[in-house]
Amino acid sequence: MTKRIFSSFLIVVLTVLLASFTIILGVLYNHSASLQRSQLLIELDLAASGVTAGGEHYLSTLSPDGYRLTWIAADGTVQFDSSQDADDMENHAEREEIQEAFATGYGESARFSSTLTEQTLYFARKLTDGTVLRISVDRDTALTLLLEMVPSLIVILLGALLLSGMLSYLVSRKIVAPLNAIDLDKPLEGDAYDELAPLLNHIAKQQRKILSQRQELDRQKDEFFTVIANMNEGLVLLSAQMKILSINPAAGTFFSTDPECVGRDFYTIERSRDMDRALQATIDTGSHELHMNRNGREYQLNISRIHADAESGGFVILIFDISDKYYAEQSRREFTANVSHELKTPLQSIMGSAELLENGLVKGEDVPQFVRRIRTEAARLLSLIEDTIHLSQLDEQSELTLEPIELYALVCKETELLASAAQTRNVTLTTSGKPVTITAAEPLLHEIVYNLCDNAIKYNHSDGTVTVTVSETDTHAILTVADTGIGIPQAHQPRVFERFYRVDRSRSKETGGTGLGLSIVKHAVQYLGGTITLESKPDQGTVVTVLLPKQH
Repeated sequence: MTKRIFSSFLIVVLTVLLASFTIILGVLYNHSASLQRSQLLIELDLAASGVTAGGEHYLSTLSPDGYRLTWIAADGTVQFDSSQDADDMENHAEREEIQEAFATGYGESARFSSTLTEQTLYFARKLTDGTVLRISVDRDTALTLLLEMVPSLIVILLGALLLSGMLSYLVSRKIVAPLNAIDLDKPLEGDAYDELAPLLNHIAKQQRKILSQRQELDRQKDEFFTVIANMNEGLVLLSAQMKILSINPAAGTFFSTDPECVGRDFYTIERSRDMDRALQATIDTGSHELHMNRNGREYQLNISRIHADAESGGFVILIFDISDKYYAEQSRREFTANVSHELKTPLQSIMGSAELLENGLVKGEDVPQFVRRIRTEAARLLSLIEDTIHLSQLDEQSELTLEPIELYALVCKETELLASAAQTRNVTLTTSGKPVTITAAEPLLHEIVYNLCDNAIKYNHSDGTVTVTVSETDTHAILTVADTGIGIPQAHQPRVFERFYRVDRSRSKETGGTGLGLSIVKHAVQYLGGTITLESKPDQGTVVTVLLPKQH
């Protein structure tokens, strides 16, 4: 703005200066021409009077200074000229001023030189004897005067430019200073021009509106980032060029990165072929679903394309942890297959024995053996069905009656029931501890204690021991079942609580287990809000520890 004021001011000064110079030059030139014309006309009248009285003798006595006299006869012949020999001069009858003087008694004209820098003025008067007397003078044209004044004009222009430049600079700075002093954040504060008041009020209003909108945007942005930061699901926003625009902590954990990756190319944090194919499929179809396994967990990724132009479009990646659903479905399929297999095995044995008996293909002395097999397989089938029912009840979280139960007394009762089984396998079963009262469902405690002790007896060595201990902390009761049995290899320990999982299927068949005991124990403990841990070494025994809250 300062430059525009400066240049405008300078242009105005130069325009005024040139216009003034042109007007003054014109006025002076016209005034000088007027004075010269008047003087020449006086000189012409005086010379005409002298010629009338003295003829050519009078003209020869004159010494014209700065002008020229010419006497022309009636036929245009030059009779006398003060500057040139009359005999050498051409006839003047055709000259404009001469023709006008013959016709009206007076004539005048002006003729320019070939360079246009000089002008000759001619004034003629007809005398009484029919001749014409002409006076002429040479004078400079306005162009000549202008050329002569160029050096002075240049000096004046330079001085004017310098002075006007200084003045325009000072004036422009003074004009702009109040504008530069305006604080756009607080436009109404300060000493600005009154003429700017409407503009400043409008700016202040816009500032308040912008501030309000900005605060609202900041609030919405904070809410958005708070929501996505606390989402269990992962969220990634990508630009059309695959640049990371936003990533929440859950997605950062999935891709093993941190918020510093924002702005980088997505392929720097995820280079798998599956992801590349999924993104390409999303570009083609608009959305795609991908399943991936990370760190032993199953995830579902829903990728959607944001429909916009090439610059502002992009992708949204939502990451869901479906491990529980996935493993539950897997467990359901395995459970169905295992139940079918486990039910089929005793049923086939029962049907085979019954068919042999029905067809009379069994010797009399072998009948008791086949009947015993039918009863044993039927008992195994019944046990399997009962265990499956118990598991289904635990899965469905059926409501059970919770009541105060003295845990140590219940342990002693269960070990008494298992004493004969322990004696049969030559295993010593002992209990120790102190009375601890907890709030729980007695059927579940029965399942926990019975199955742990039953397993410890079944998978023990002859002359082995099983020790059941009850203790407590301020908040929990502790049930420990330790045996000196065959133990469990490290590779199998994470899976022993799965349904129908057996470390040694041949031994399980020998012991008559269904493969559901430890799974029932796990679900019962979870139902009561407790935890269960297992420590074991092959041929050195197993220790199972159950922590149950005193108040459920």
